[in-house]
Amino acid sequence: MKIKLRKAFICGIKGTKLSKTESQFLKKNKPWGIIFFERNIKNINQVSKLTASIKKIFNDKYYPILIDEEGGRVSRLKNIIDSSIFSGSYFGNLYKKNPKKFNLYYKIYVDQISYVLNLIGVNINTVPVLDLSRKFSHKIIGNRAYSNSKKIVNSVGNSTIKLFNNNKIATVIKHIPGHGLSKKDTHFKLPYVIDNLNYLKKNDFSLFRKKKSIFAMTAHIVFNSIDSKNCVTHSKKAVQYIRNNIGFKNLIISDDISMKALQYSFEENIIKAYDAGCNLVLHCNANIGEMNKLAAIAPRINKLIIKKTSEFYKLLR
Repeated sequence: MKIKLRKAFICGIKGTKLSKTESQFLKKNKPWGIIFFERNIKNINQVSKLTASIKKIFNDKYYPILIDEEGGRVSRLKNIIDSSIFSGSYFGNLYKKNPKKFNLYYKIYVDQISYVLNLIGVNINTVPVLDLSRKFSHKIIGNRAYSNSKKIVNSVGNSTIKLFNNNKIATVIKHIPGHGLSKKDTHFKLPYVIDNLNYLKKNDFSLFRKKKSIFAMTAHIVFNSIDSKNCVTHSKKAVQYIRNNIGFKNLIISDDISMKALQYSFEENIIKAYDAGCNLVLHCNANIGEMNKLAAIAPRINKLIIKKTSEFYKLLR
């Protein structure tokens, strides 16, 4: 199937194999990619069959399949490999104590995770988490963040991108332009960050500069100093700031469009994300009714998405 016929969204599926309804949905609506969660992964044999069945529909061995495998409490591979102790803060602390030891241990860790991902046919991991930790940060980020030190977050983030890319796994920097100042869980409420722009530029925003990642994921957060009315996912001003000031020129994926931080109707949330400049809209819960609504609104992928998808495919070869 030609890449250019695909639509600009990513969706999840319900279980450990494609249902007939889901197969028909994929054939008809041609999403740009699929994202996996723990609910989709029972063992290596099962999930390998699942990825093969998806790639067969698109006749594409490089078809984008994403996963949130951060380690620690965000581990979708826990039925295959136990990475529960390897949180972001675990590696951030290791780097702080002994950078040489970190380099050795982290390479072993990423190589192991990458081996499993390659084995099961997953080719995009939504890491690194570049959010700068704070004592008052909501626990939804918490130990997912590497550190409260810019230097450590920057160094571990760069290592993450390089090591996964070396293993032919693409990365997604998140949550651009920073989630560390949020005092609310965006799964349920919309946070407002009131810090001034100079402070943000020197701290949270700086960590997303010069990152060699093909993908980034937005934060459902309002930054008053950029756009006091809209969260990043819905803000033309914020997306333009990401493009022009932070300098990220690759593909921007929305965070999950079904999260409660987004305060409009489901359809309006989708339209506002595209209008703001998100290249790909992400939908995670596998609700087929919502997926059909998203597919009806989603445009065909444009020249930028086609170009960057080709760069992503080149990484996999």
